[in-house]
Amino acid sequence: MNWKKEIKSWGIMLSVIALLYFTGLLPVIIGGLQSVLLSTGLIKPKIEIPDLTDQQFDYRGKFLTFNGEEIDLESYRNKTLFINLWASWCGPCRAEMPHIAELYKSLQYEPDLAFLLVGIDSDIKKSQGFIDGKSWTFPTAHASFGLNKSLQSQSIPTTLVVNPEGKIVFYQEGMSNFNTEEFKNFLISQ
Repeated sequence: MNWKKEIKSWGIMLSVIALLYFTGLLPVIIGGLQSVLLSTGLIKPKIEIPDLTDQQFDYRGKFLTFNGEEIDLESYRNKTLFINLWASWCGPCRAEMPHIAELYKSLQYEPDLAFLLVGIDSDIKKSQGFIDGKSWTFPTAHASFGLNKSLQSQSIPTTLVVNPEGKIVFYQEGMSNFNTEEFKNFLISQ
């Protein structure tokens, strides 16, 4: 084994990874690769009754839109609510966003269904910077005032669905392609 060639090869690979990391392109590339993986249909949401089914959703809390308006969670009572927690630096979040955008586009006119995607970056400008320039039209906000107990999660992305009676009927930590007929029917049937 030629150690000089090995060291040179590893040096080049690590240099490329460092360049991507420090330029901020690494999450974009990883997110793109994960989005392609989601498009294959290998990863789908598991629509089953979550462990949280008897838990009432906590409607206390407010978010801040990127236009500076406050959103009160109380305004979503009596609707089916799709909530997704994400961050600008999260590759899996980036990967599932285009699929959520397509889901929203196909269901945005359902009268009793609402979407809310909440950025949890420590700085609202980071979340806004990620969303700016994208063609996505789903409702977005920032967790400027924190998250209530129903939205506390161990990982992101986290997605949950709350039915009109205020019960959490779907809860998933991790990425998924939610733009499937099965999941659309699940949302509409709530």
